[in-house]
Amino acid sequence: MTFQGDGPLDTGGVSGGGGGRGGRVAIGGGAGLVVVVIAALVFGINPADILGGGGGDYSTGDVGAEGSGAGQIDDQIKSCTIEKANTDTVCRIVATTNSLGDVWPQLMSDYTEPQTVIFSGSVDTGCGSATSAVGPFYCPSDQTAYFDPSFFDTLERQLGGSDGPLAQEYVVAHEFGHHVQHVQGLDEKAQQMGSKGAKSGSVRLELQADCYAGVWANRADDGKDAMLEPITDQQISDVITTARAIGDDKLSGGSSDGWTHGSSSQRVRWFSIGYQSGEVKRCDTFSTDDL
Repeated sequence: MTFQGDGPLDTGGVSGGGGGRGGRVAIGGGAGLVVVVIAALVFGINPADILGGGGGDYSTGDVGAEGSGAGQIDDQIKSCTIEKANTDTVCRIVATTNSLGDVWPQLMSDYTEPQTVIFSGSVDTGCGSATSAVGPFYCPSDQTAYFDPSFFDTLERQLGGSDGPLAQEYVVAHEFGHHVQHVQGLDEKAQQMGSKGAKSGSVRLELQADCYAGVWANRADDGKDAMLEPITDQQISDVITTARAIGDDKLSGGSSDGWTHGSSSQRVRWFSIGYQSGEVKRCDTFSTDDL
């Protein structure tokens, strides 16, 4: 168990999307392209296999079994309850968005709620089209976070991450962290600092999103109305396992010149900074070289 209580979840900001196999994909330029390319790189995928730079088309081939239609996913979303969130991945995503929607307005007076799309196979977004192969991502053009639940199987079986519930919630919170950055205008700042390298804007952006996920975790089980049960040491260990699994050095090795997300140890460190402090101001990765 992670979520406490029972009753319906707020599904107003969550919808189903996509369906079917991945096909021809086109993603435009700008911030959307940067975010989605980063998402591809962290999972060890060649972005050219997923995206069409500048709006061009590239074949992605098959990305897995035939996906569920948007209507089927919508039905599943609408049936979600807090209790189901402890056993069902789709409902866990929905419940996490609810918790994030409780926490972030307390931390930012100008916070606006993003949309969330849960899809299977492929999906059209404000940044263009993408497939499940890109992993979870946030599109600033439509202020929407996108998740294919099958990613969590890939994370565990292929990348060595944890299948623990808080580890999955960390992934959702990380993408919402990118929305927070968009509200703050930091995604544009990151573009000016480069997309690759140990001190690049993309690394700073991703480590900060990890820190923001930690801030959420610190607050999510706090107070009588908290949606999460008290977080355990084992659950934090699960998050650390996942953060280590998706560090640039773990996924690609080699020189840090190609890094986009930071090393395993950096990802763990910045999540921990956010979790231990619970303070947004402690997550300023743009004003330090001590990453």
